[in-house]
Formats: sequence, C-alpha cells, structure tokens
Amino acid sequence: MAALLKRSASLLRAGALQKHGVLTKQALCLFSTNMRMFTNKISVEMDGTTGVAVLTMKSPPVNSLSLDFLTEFTISLEKLEMDKACRGVILTSALPRVFSAGLDITEMCGKSAEHYAAFWRAVQEFWLKLYTSNMVTVAAINGSCPAGGCLMALVCDYRVMADDPKFSIGLNETKLGIVAPFWFKDTMTNTIGNRETEKALQLGYMYSPADALKVGLVDQLASADKVETVASTVMSEWLAIPDHARHLTKSMMRKPTRDRLVTHRDADITSFVNFVTKDSIQKSLQMYLESLKQRKR
Repeated sequence: MAALLKRSASLLRAGALQKHGVLTKQALCLFSTNMRMFTNKISVEMDGTTGVAVLTMKSPPVNSLSLDFLTEFTISLEKLEMDKACRGVILTSALPRVFSAGLDITEMCGKSAEHYAAFWRAVQEFWLKLYTSNMVTVAAINGSCPAGGCLMALVCDYRVMADDPKFSIGLNETKLGIVAPFWFKDTMTNTIGNRETEKALQLGYMYSPADALKVGLVDQLASADKVETVASTVMSEWLAIPDHARHLTKSMMRKPTRDRLVTHRDADITSFVNFVTKDSIQKSLQMYLESLKQRKR
C-alpha cells in the first residue's frame, strides 16, 4: 500500500494519475466489500451493504490541506469513485473541534515557484475530483472549517454542521492577505448567491452554524454527537434516487463551473504563483506563521 500511494502521489502531482493507469483492479479490490483503508492522513471505511463510505480526515493538528494530504485525499476519492459498489461518501474529521483549517500555509511560504505550482495543481485536482464526483457527497462538519476547509464542504452535495457556537465556517482568505481564486468564488456563489458571497469574501466572514444555516452555506444543523448519524440519514434519502438520473443532473448543474476552471487551469496556476511569490505576500504569510507559533507558546 505504501508503495502504491507513493507512486500514485508522484503521478498525481504531474497530472497523470489516470493516464498511467495506477488505479488498477489491485487497488480497487480494497473497496469491494466491507473494508477499512488507512493512510497517514486519511482513513476510509466502506460498507458494502449500503454502498456508503466514510472518509475521515486524521491529520493533526487541524487537517491542513498540505500537498501530501491533498494527494492522499484525491487518491482515496478516486479509488472510491472507481468502485461500482460505492454510491456515496461522507466526509468528516477525527480531530476535536476542527473539520479542516484549509490550505497549509507552509506550502505557500519560503518554497520555490515550482513547488507553488505543484501545490496549486494539487488543490485544483482535489476540487475537480470532489466537485465532479458521481457519488453522493455529504459533509459531516464536526468542527470549524475556514478557507479551504469551507471549500471542501461547499463542494459536497449536502452539508450537515454541528450546532456549536464555538464552531465557524467561511472563506476568510482576505484576513490573511490572500485572494480567493475565481473557482472558490464560483463555488460559494452557486451556494449562497452573488450578494452574500460578495460580502463574505471581501470581509473574510466566518459564519456561526446558525448564520451559516440562515444564508444556506450549510443545509442542516445537528448536535455535535449526531452529525455523522444525521449525515447517514441524509445519504439514504439521496441514494433513493436512481443513480443515472442524479449523475446526469449533477453534471448538468456543475459543468459550467467545472469547465471554467479546466479552461483556465494553467493560467490560474500562473496567477497563483505570481501572487504568492510577491515579497509583500511572503512577508505577510511569514508574519502569520510566526503569530501561530506565538499562540502555541
């Protein structure tokens, strides 16, 4: 398994995972019945009876979306996608108080332009795989999810969030001096509308669970200990719909947003690299990382 993941990771970073046929029957057999699969940062439990998998993020301290995390996540998702027995996946976190803190800032600070390009391509791939998945995707949000964590939840078909005022959700990139790319914006606009997105992105607003429900950022609230149970109930409702009809409808709804990124993918990477390599941005990110270190002391 370790060798397979290592090989798959290198191919994914080069954008050639499918081209090279890494996901073979050997990999797919892992998902044929009830099964558990663990990597360093992801665990997957598949129920062969219901056709539902639970993908749990387990990368302390906050499930940051590092290059390694994105690679493991995307590989795990693609394996599930290619298993015909799997019809839906629930995303959740094994960590207390956090779903995912979003993009790993250390991947954007003090590295080479080549590294930034590889990282951003992995972020794009992660979004594309999840956004265009034929499976029903339900986010069981059992903690806070700012920035890229919010994006992960937004990409899912349905979002259940823990009703805890200590938790929050939103695309807060501007507060870090970063601009959310157009496909982050498009994903949020598709969910809560243009005006609410305009305010949310400019202010870097983090919504409480109650406010997130009010504006439609999440679909349902549940007590913290019932989030995954409610997500499972929701999943069964979605799976009552014939797969082919739901697949085609989802593809029809999401194709314009997906196509926009695919068409401008290389330009988006260039834009990100040009932005993040600016001295002012590097300084801002370094200051933010230093502030995090100070908080831990």
